[in-house]
Amino acid sequence: MGHGCACTVCAMVRYAEPGAVEWVESGGGPLIAVPETVLPFWAGADGEETASDYDRACEVDGYCGLLPVGDSAALVLGDEPASTAFLPEHGMFVRWTAANSEDELLAEVPAAVATADWDDEVDWEVPGPVVLFDSAWPGTETGRTESLRVALEPGRYAVRAANVQPGPETWVGLVQLRRVAG
Repeated sequence: MGHGCACTVCAMVRYAEPGAVEWVESGGGPLIAVPETVLPFWAGADGEETASDYDRACEVDGYCGLLPVGDSAALVLGDEPASTAFLPEHGMFVRWTAANSEDELLAEVPAAVATADWDDEVDWEVPGPVVLFDSAWPGTETGRTESLRVALEPGRYAVRAANVQPGPETWVGLVQLRRVAG
């Protein structure tokens, strides 16, 4: 490591370092977080229906919304297709709208959270871990595209979103998940 190589082993080590963040991008449509248990039921842009799952995801208004998938629901990250990471220490998806660097963006997250004008919350019942990926892909193909597994505990989450400008050249989207008792 540290020799400027981009080999798989070094990339894996880089992601294992404390503070390293893994980002997921889409080809232009919304990203979606689908519970692992219902991944096979997400058809993406494929399918015989007049409106594909991808079309349904594109119809979600605002920064986030829920769509039924199998016997569960997926969280659609709407608005614009920004690079997105999950910060477990904040319990939130962070969307890179504008920043000069990853370090600058991540340093602004606490200020963004403190000053956010949050949208209305939605309740999301989660059966366990979810996978974040480009909603155009079928759930069975997430191994072939950029995806991120987020280890959520089963239960109910209050989800709220905001788009914040914490610095003069920094815009960040926040989608916060808070575990709800009961």
